[in-house]
Amino acid sequence: MPKISLAAVVKHCDQTLRTRDVGDYSGAVNGLQMENSGSVIKIAAAVDASITTIKLAIAAKADLLIVHHGLFWSPRQPWTGKNYELVRLLAENNLAVYSSHLPLDVHPKLGNNAQLAAALGLKKLQPFFESHGQKIGLQTRQKISRTELAQKLERATGVKPKLLPGGNETSERIGIVTGGAGGELKQAASEGVDTFITGEGPHWTFALAEELGVNVFYGGHYATETFGVKALSAELAKKFKLPWEFLDHPTGL
Repeated sequence: MPKISLAAVVKHCDQTLRTRDVGDYSGAVNGLQMENSGSVIKIAAAVDASITTIKLAIAAKADLLIVHHGLFWSPRQPWTGKNYELVRLLAENNLAVYSSHLPLDVHPKLGNNAQLAAALGLKKLQPFFESHGQKIGLQTRQKISRTELAQKLERATGVKPKLLPGGNETSERIGIVTGGAGGELKQAASEGVDTFITGEGPHWTFALAEELGVNVFYGGHYATETFGVKALSAELAKKFKLPWEFLDHPTGL
């Protein structure tokens, strides 16, 4: 089984995803978040870095865990209790963690939005939805019924989406921002879409969707963001000739 330099894998990820160039939330801490002894034999991928997914990665005998939501969304200090257990598990099992949030969302091929759009069969995509200094989503003009789009989304994610039917039965301009962008529905509508696909949003967006005349699909925060870590890990596996495995730990949200 090949043993690849962790530094080489990290360098490739950082360059491919433009990690230093893409703005993000402070808690994202994109890039290598935990080192190991310096080499990689097997990659595991998960949406979230948590004690559970870390244990799953250890059980899979991985030494690099690729995630979309990293270790530092919530404060980790002091290193006591569950925080200590987490870092102890990583260190004792030689497991490195690489996290990529918005850089993985915006990538034109490997990103969550590009991958979901491809799974939905959407083409002629254009940048959409400003966040942290760049357009993080995608939009397209395509006529499709809400019913058909809901069916396509369910097939793509494996989860039945929640529809807020604020607009017409036929969608003509569709925007995608995976994850938790529902609270920014007004921004999405202001950019001209009549249908907005995202992961989740607050209760009050139902009334807002009706007021704005926009259809909203909530496909699940987790379900819409499994695509990027899978695509990145598959690309790394191909380039470095390494085995990889997706660790499915759905939140239901």
